[in-house]
Amino acid sequence: MRAVIYDAFSAPPRLAEVPDPVPEPHGVVVRVMATGVCRSDWHGWKGHDPDIRLPHVPGHELAGVIEATGREVRRWKAGDRVTVPFVCGCGECPECRTGNHQVCEAQFQPGFTHWGSFAEYVSIHRADVNLVRLPDSLDFATAASLGCRFVTSFRAVVDQARTTAGEWVAVHGCGGVGLSAVQIASALGASVVAVDISEEKLRLARDLGAVATVNATAVPSVVERVRELTGGGAHVSIDALGHPATCFDSISNLRRRGRHVQVGLMLAEQARPAIPMDRVIAYELELRGSHGMQAHRYDAMLAMIASGKLAPGKLVGRTIGLEESIEALTTMDRFEGSGVTVVTRF
Repeated sequence: MRAVIYDAFSAPPRLAEVPDPVPEPHGVVVRVMATGVCRSDWHGWKGHDPDIRLPHVPGHELAGVIEATGREVRRWKAGDRVTVPFVCGCGECPECRTGNHQVCEAQFQPGFTHWGSFAEYVSIHRADVNLVRLPDSLDFATAASLGCRFVTSFRAVVDQARTTAGEWVAVHGCGGVGLSAVQIASALGASVVAVDISEEKLRLARDLGAVATVNATAVPSVVERVRELTGGGAHVSIDALGHPATCFDSISNLRRRGRHVQVGLMLAEQARPAIPMDRVIAYELELRGSHGMQAHRYDAMLAMIASGKLAPGKLVGRTIGLEESIEALTTMDRFEGSGVTVVTRF
């Protein structure tokens, strides 16, 4: 099969012919019909993920059709249209037994712990636990764009932040994760303030439901501006970028007893940012992480998509071929363009 592969961290990936995967007894092989290009893949390529072993094929936001199944698979057959969470569970550890596959003790992550979906085929483990059936009405590019960004935002906004109608939600960073959070929070009836440094991305945030926007380069203090717009601070704040500055601002712009959710990855030298702990204690703030979403929670999200309350297709920015994914991957740190880039030609 054709795949994008790199042999050293930060070295130019290459397009190559590699052996087709064979399904594990408990797994399947999926023919990839679409795969998103995500900043998490860039982090992996830079060497920020200790699970990656070289040489490596990146890619974790995928949608496709089952090509082959292992002998132990019971729920799936060749031809089924599927996607998969970017964090897959073993189904057997204590966390999985309580339904928290997203923090499985022995998690499988295509594109990180194993070769990923920048390829014609990808092997998925523990298929009966982790696969999600796609409705025929959902095209593959949109399904791939759900990837880690939309589903992680869904869990962050709905499950972790417990956002309700009438609350103020601040979203820091309007890339794929942030724009997803804007749309989801707005669909829940919350009032969203979107923060970014790009006017183009802020315009898209308004199109997706943000009632106010803040250009971080145009105000003396993002925190004070958000507190002004929300009448004292946000009830919920999301760091969708993953940077010491956005993390600090997200916590600091909360009102008393507010909830901060960290979605954006903070790795390497940024892994241990400064936290305004005095504010956390005095305001009784709640800080939570959000790490993917379990396969069994997709139904709630897919129901909102089917009803028209959510329209993830609006977040798809451009579609590209597998050859173009190399440049798209290696330049993700430039934060160019809006929306989600999806590989649809293999």
